[in-house]
Amino acid sequence: MKYFLLLLGLCLAAVVSAGDAKSLYDIPLKDIDGKGTSLKAYKGKVVLVVNVASKCGLTPQYTGLEELYRKYKDKGLVVAGFPCNDFAGQEPGTAAEIKQFCSSKYDVSFPLFEKLHVKGAEQHPLYAALTGPSGAFPGDVKWNFGKFLVGRDGKVLKRFEPPVKPDAPEVVTAVEAALGK
Repeated sequence: MKYFLLLLGLCLAAVVSAGDAKSLYDIPLKDIDGKGTSLKAYKGKVVLVVNVASKCGLTPQYTGLEELYRKYKDKGLVVAGFPCNDFAGQEPGTAAEIKQFCSSKYDVSFPLFEKLHVKGAEQHPLYAALTGPSGAFPGDVKWNFGKFLVGRDGKVLKRFEPPVKPDAPEVVTAVEAALGK
């Protein structure tokens, strides 16, 4: 009984804690090296949140994401890559393998985070906030390389479905508008 009450207390604390998150900046994350962080580090910047995978037909989008990041990072853009294995097991690697792949194959320099779930029972709170019923763009992420553009104030501005490439005119226009160009 003691164990049950302890477990119940921990679950309630987790729910209350997740419910207390006032913005995307408050949601706890881990970087690709397992270090605790959050999007708070990017407050005041424009963030393109992308669920990524190494063994997907859309994996070449890493090139476009890196080009977009390099072109606009000095103006305040951050591309935030979140590895995800929710779709056909297309991100099976460990954090070290993912980091090595992104570095060696695509020369990725934008921030990568710990692998997480973007849908289902284990959905990470970040993606619950992005896609949940009270989110700006509700509805499950459909595949790898779904993109959410977050403004400097932490509000979600746009959602781009996976096939939309990072260099597509609608993405570039939205990024430039968010940056205030």
